[in-house]
Amino acid sequence: MIRTSQEQDIVRIADIWLDTNLKAHHFIPAQYWTDNFETVKGMLSQAELYVYEDERGMQGFVGLSGDYIAGIFVRSEAQSHGIGKQLIDYVKGLKKRLNLSVYQKNVRAVHFYQKEQFQILREQMDEDTGEAEYRMGWEREQQESIKIWLKVKRNLQRFRKISTLHK
Repeated sequence: MIRTSQEQDIVRIADIWLDTNLKAHHFIPAQYWTDNFETVKGMLSQAELYVYEDERGMQGFVGLSGDYIAGIFVRSEAQSHGIGKQLIDYVKGLKKRLNLSVYQKNVRAVHFYQKEQFQILREQMDEDTGEAEYRMGWEREQQESIKIWLKVKRNLQRFRKISTLHK
């Protein structure tokens, strides 16, 4: 189940943030994440956060700042079970457009966002880490237009097939 975070969730959310960053971003020194832990923990209480919970407890969360996805974090043991997709679908239902930044070396995350119809808008540099990243974006209207276009294309193909059968 996905729900809005509560104040008592912040410690668990911060732990998931740290653990996930340490494992997903092996190309950034661990010291960077641990040095920023307390600062981020303080910022989390000000963020728009949605958590995914199941019978085992909190498994992940997504953080937003307006239309910007600050991050989707899923406990390593719970990854590849559709939790990230559920979180992204949830925020897609709340917003007309979303954007995010993702490290280029985090290939798994880049592929995940592309699979979820995010487009690479530009390349940029994370000034804090010196790592190259992509700025990616998604728009509901754009996705609706693509769905309509694909439906029209399928219908046109069917029409052409039927037309050739009647000749």
